[in-house]
Amino acid sequence: MQDYFVWDGSPILFDLGVVELPFSISIPGIVLAFVMYLGAVSFFSKSTQTGKTGKRRKKQNEEGSSLNKIQQIGIGIAAFSLGQLLFIAAEAGTISQIGPIAIRWYGLMFAASFLLGYYLGSKTFEHAGKPQEQPETLFIYLMIGTVLGARLGHVFFYDFDYYIRNLNEIFYFWQGGLASHGAVAGVLLAIYAFTRKYPDSGFLWTADRIAIPFAIGGSFVRIGNFFNSEILGSPTDVSWAVIFVREDMVPRHPAMLYESFLYMVIFVILIFVYRYFRNNPPVGILSGIFMAGIFLARFVIEFAKERQPGFDETLAFLSMGQILSLPLVAVGIWLLAKADWKKGLQERNAVTS
Repeated sequence: MQDYFVWDGSPILFDLGVVELPFSISIPGIVLAFVMYLGAVSFFSKSTQTGKTGKRRKKQNEEGSSLNKIQQIGIGIAAFSLGQLLFIAAEAGTISQIGPIAIRWYGLMFAASFLLGYYLGSKTFEHAGKPQEQPETLFIYLMIGTVLGARLGHVFFYDFDYYIRNLNEIFYFWQGGLASHGAVAGVLLAIYAFTRKYPDSGFLWTADRIAIPFAIGGSFVRIGNFFNSEILGSPTDVSWAVIFVREDMVPRHPAMLYESFLYMVIFVILIFVYRYFRNNPPVGILSGIFMAGIFLARFVIEFAKERQPGFDETLAFLSMGQILSLPLVAVGIWLLAKADWKKGLQERNAVTS
């Protein structure tokens, strides 16, 4: 009998136990508070700029919100309180304790991907001469958009039958269940919100600047999936098969590691293209490489994956992940075809000479 690599490690790095909250917190109230906070900050920022003209207003627009940190914290407290009051009598999902708090390898890799992504992304903004406030704001928008989008993508595309009967568990992120296609939707909304705040940074230009960090981030997250023994591959007898003891004793394709490796390759390609064009590639090229490369890799690797339980099992030939990947690959190819390569090469040659 052939020997296979056996993975029986714990997904938990260390456990801090359960933290009891002094009062129950409404989950829908938190979501409403976040929406109210963004709306209030946007409203008051614009109000303080009304009547300002000339250089002063231009400077305020470039720097972003004119509200100071104390005012923003005050708005946040007010939004949280109002959100909780509106749902206090409703029989909606609440939490009275946090935990057990366990630091997981997956969470560590997820956090590392955001931190490294912020560093790389801020460098691209620095190369373009943008103020430091812009990548900081974009980082917050992307963090919220990615997590919410990935969670809702899982809820609607992979396990809708369960969550429609358990609405209070939709935002139970700690129970697992994130979908990369939903994350893309959340990211696009985050970029839209960011470019509304900073119109000097166009939508596609901003998308290009986050393509590099998201590629390396995706690679890290898939390594976290390996620690969690999730996104399992289909059974196989290849010599590099892995037995995930927490699931079963069946040798399987390490599909999550396949994805991690290909995402890393795409990251290297993106870095090469970015540097080749002297840190200023034609708009849309990095986004096109990212979309076409990441989701083409996802489409191919899905053939070596185990189907997810639920709606995905009812599909005949292609999985839900493959169906959702095809239009994103098409968008990537369209962006590459639409990009002004000639102008980019001329600008590169001008800088070189």
